[in-house]
Amino acid sequence: MRLFTLLASLSILLLAATCNPDANMTSQIKQLERTWLHAHEEDQGDVRVYRPNTYAFPPSRGRTGFAFDHNGMFTQYDIAPTDGIEGRKGRWTAENDHTLRITLDDKKDPDYTLEIVSLENEVLKVRRVER
Repeated sequence: MRLFTLLASLSILLLAATCNPDANMTSQIKQLERTWLHAHEEDQGDVRVYRPNTYAFPPSRGRTGFAFDHNGMFTQYDIAPTDGIEGRKGRWTAENDHTLRITLDDKKDPDYTLEIVSLENEVLKVRRVER
């Protein structure tokens, strides 16, 4: 009976270890959970560059961006008609370790996907793909 209990316990531990989410994906998602502003000066072709909102940006006539919250909440920041910034609420979900699906609550624009090209040294590079 002890052998059976031991084998059952080992099986459960092995199963739990293989069901854990990819540590790299979890780490990358943790790095995303902040407010990012568009560093348009650094864009390269169709790759858009974002930096944390605490970054010392050069002067600009306004910056768009977004915020990822840990609970899947998302805010997209657009330039408002009065040249300020207006936030639009929505949700984000990870489709895999480098693709995020964005859905905005107001449905003024279609859902879209952000392909994470890279995320390192507090620089986020993405491609936006309309759905």
